[in-house]
Amino acid sequence: MGSLIGWSTAGDAADGLLFGWDIATLQNGALIYLGLSSLAFVVVWVVGYLRRR
Repeated sequence: MGSLIGWSTAGDAADGLLFGWDIATLQNGALIYLGLSSLAFVVVWVVGYLRRR
């Protein structure tokens, strides 16, 4: 069993998730969030570039 700071596997961390979530749902949510935030960054960068031209 892992300590409060570090875990050996993702399954160890899953034991302490809030709201009864499972680790797969959390990982999918994190991937969706990272994908959308990356897309938003690219859109803002492209719009800024086009407006400067």
